[in-house]
Amino acid sequence: MLSIVEIDYGTPKATSTTMVDLEIDGRSVQVPEGTSVLRAAAQMGIGIPKLCATDMLEAFGSCRLCLVEIEGRKGYPASCTTPVSPGMKVHTQTSKLAEIRRGVMELYISDHPLDCLTCPANGHCELQDMAGVVGLREVRYGYDGANHVYAKNKDGSANPLFAAKDVSNPYFTFDPSKCIACSRCVRACDEVQGTFALTIQGRGFESKVAASQDNRFLDSECVSCGACVQACPTATLSENSLIDIGQAEHSVVTTCAYCGVGCSFRAEMKGQQVVRMVPNKDGHANHGHSCVKGRFAIGYATHPDRITTPMIRAKISDPWRVVSWDEAVAHVASEFKRLQASYGKHSVGGITSSRCTNEETYLVQKLVRAGFGNNNVDTCARVCHSPTGYGLKATMGESAGTQDFDSIESTDVVLVIGANPTDAHPVFGSQMKRRLRAGAKLIVVDPRRIDLVRTPHIKADYHLRLRPGTNVAVLDALAHVIVTENLVDEDFVAQRCEAEAFAKWRAFVSQEKYSPEAMESATGVPAAVVRGAARLYATGGNGAIYYGLGVTEHAQGSTAVMAIANLAMATGNIGREGVGVNPLRGQNNVQGSCDMGSFPHEFPGYRHVSDDEVRHSFEQAWGVPLLSEPGLRIPNMFEAALDGSFKGLYIEGEDIAQSDPDTQHVTAALTAMECIVVQDLFLNETANYAHVFLPGSSFLEKDGTFTNAERRISRVRKVMEPKGGYADWEITQLLAQAMGYPMNYNHATEIMDEIARLTPTFHGVSFDKIDQLGSIQWPCNEEHPFGTPVMHVGEFVRGKGRFMLTEYVPTTEKVNAEHPLILTTGRILSQYNVGAQTRRTANVMWHDEDRLELHPHDAEERGINEDDWVGIRSRAGDTVLRAMISERMQPGVVYTTFHFPGSGANVITTENSDWATNCPEYKVTAVQVTRVTQPSDWQKRHRAFSEAQEGLLDPSAKPA
Repeated sequence: MLSIVEIDYGTPKATSTTMVDLEIDGRSVQVPEGTSVLRAAAQMGIGIPKLCATDMLEAFGSCRLCLVEIEGRKGYPASCTTPVSPGMKVHTQTSKLAEIRRGVMELYISDHPLDCLTCPANGHCELQDMAGVVGLREVRYGYDGANHVYAKNKDGSANPLFAAKDVSNPYFTFDPSKCIACSRCVRACDEVQGTFALTIQGRGFESKVAASQDNRFLDSECVSCGACVQACPTATLSENSLIDIGQAEHSVVTTCAYCGVGCSFRAEMKGQQVVRMVPNKDGHANHGHSCVKGRFAIGYATHPDRITTPMIRAKISDPWRVVSWDEAVAHVASEFKRLQASYGKHSVGGITSSRCTNEETYLVQKLVRAGFGNNNVDTCARVCHSPTGYGLKATMGESAGTQDFDSIESTDVVLVIGANPTDAHPVFGSQMKRRLRAGAKLIVVDPRRIDLVRTPHIKADYHLRLRPGTNVAVLDALAHVIVTENLVDEDFVAQRCEAEAFAKWRAFVSQEKYSPEAMESATGVPAAVVRGAARLYATGGNGAIYYGLGVTEHAQGSTAVMAIANLAMATGNIGREGVGVNPLRGQNNVQGSCDMGSFPHEFPGYRHVSDDEVRHSFEQAWGVPLLSEPGLRIPNMFEAALDGSFKGLYIEGEDIAQSDPDTQHVTAALTAMECIVVQDLFLNETANYAHVFLPGSSFLEKDGTFTNAERRISRVRKVMEPKGGYADWEITQLLAQAMGYPMNYNHATEIMDEIARLTPTFHGVSFDKIDQLGSIQWPCNEEHPFGTPVMHVGEFVRGKGRFMLTEYVPTTEKVNAEHPLILTTGRILSQYNVGAQTRRTANVMWHDEDRLELHPHDAEERGINEDDWVGIRSRAGDTVLRAMISERMQPGVVYTTFHFPGSGANVITTENSDWATNCPEYKVTAVQVTRVTQPSDWQKRHRAFSEAQEGLLDPSAKPA
């Protein structure tokens, strides 16, 4: 069912700029051409009864409740499928219409359970509402004949039309007895989600909703996005939380804390208890859609594993001691002061969070720079999209994507490289699939056959199944074709780009060594496929590139980003709707954490610490001198810790012991430090090496903003009090005050006001403006007071676009007789990042362990069968996973996810990293795979260590 506060206008909003004048019930109205009569009436406040219609879906016209009379026309047309026309005169309330509607409603109710008082939809049921609206007072037809309501007929025989409740899905229940066969759920699955998992089975009175081949929902192709639940006008599909708790009594708009799409939600509340999360129809990033994580997987926020009191200990072998906030904060300040007095002011640092708000991230980097007196601050973007910042800054002048998500509606050719949108960014993945079904062409560059390559009603025009580590080779080969076949947009390049840089680049990629034929032996991609893809991208109309961690997490990650920018500039695919370079950011606020100055070399707004004018502006605002030299990156912190010069680390909302590569190297560095402070929801892997634990707050417990992958700044609003007593920004403020640096904010809005004052791209941003507009895409300033959906219009941020030379340099991580396979990594739909949130929800029903995916040929060579335990060994380490044999893989390449700490996926990844940013090369690790019968030595040690750490926890640290 829909939100308790949203108005349903019946059909989608028309986009035409041509206006039409008509008359409804004697009142004049003007609406855009293409608007349905149903919506036009609703916009006037005239409610026409409806059941099959909703503004989330295209008109269907099956329920026959929304009939109207139109002067000059025969019959009673359905208002949902009837577009307005000039001079039209519509009557929505006549005695004949009332008679027809009551008759229709009587038929619906005659085959529907009359259990309204105990129904979970009671008080918010469209069927119930419409029965009242049409004035239904009696039902003349009983259940003596055929019906879907009762399991048995009156004679005791089984009712063949009855179907029992399907309670297989952990998040919602399907009760077929309440179904009115309106098809809204089926259409939502088709039109909105694009999974096509539901259908109307049978004909006439025997029609029923079926999942896949009449499977249980859990066993079907359903991805549990919840679109069907939201579309259902009755209690046929109901959230289990709604069944258990009852109807919500108020609604608060906030922003999802999972991936970089940044979906807007209405948290439907009963007091401080979340009844359900309903995607916000007015959400600019998601337009009322969601995925299984954002809509349903929020149980982690109230999970019994939450640590809700501060704890300290002297050594990691000591039991945790529960302390007050005052003692914990004083202890941290004392320890960090001691370390700086003993080892120098550069001996401590901080790591900001991509899961916390912009305001919280800003305060952490401010604490490090102004309170610690150094620039030793970094963020998880170091290990994911730091090459994006470097590559796009160098070529176009700004460290972020160029478009909004809705830009894809104008795209003719979609090029997806190193990204899996349907799993990692599923709501945008659904939007992309809608555009592809509407006719856009698709090029996929990925070593694995991701779902987009072939999915219902979609087939990639080209799949460049490259070998891991050869992105730059493929991109240079594409550029070679574009240049040598005269497919360059010469006018765009001449007007918008540096002539000298372009000339050098043209000569560079024109070399025969970069031809698809010359590169085929390195990439494994047939030259004809590369040439076809290049021609399609260059000549197919508006071309948009979407890329992810499969581009950045390589030794040449920054080079690949620059090569992508080169392609877009060479073909003129920049600076308008439908085109662009679009990094699909992984976490909810990883864009924001970078914007807020979380890198050791940059202040907020991507301005270098060595820039005197910029640095002086922050010195004046913060009241202390600041350093002009960049601080330590995360890998440098680890090396310095092992060298004995880096001793203290404040970590807000990151789990580097699980997420960073070469786990054994990371944990050795953590062990070498004297004071690690972890601020998080749970006792995560890193907290096992910590000396202080400060309980953080979930997104439901704080105010602030997140910035998504399209630079969209959205509000996060508190719906319940922090379980630990403080929002994360308040904790950082307490630490700063204890360190002797004054911070005195009363609300997160004051922090954003400071950010706006000091950051040119944020000058026009405020909580009030976001509340007014719904969201804002930066830059938002005097030049762009309402934000910037599309960047680089007219000219690039840096003035002229700069083509960069992108020589392909093969990775040093090579296969050999000892390690003949290449391991690459990625995500899966039901889990998220290190799994700290999703592992504590029912999402584990879909994915309860990380598995190794390998091609049947590689499995057969090694005698490996489905579900066998297999050992994966690299030069860095080894681990054991269960095998999954799949033709998604190409021979010689294996794949796994990294959502479960005991899997040890990062035990086997190496120290290789991007040449410019130190982003780890997660996507290329040479390994051998063999059948085994027991866990690896590391897994045995990890399990013993984790159990020992759990035993050191004071039970009083968790909520009762």
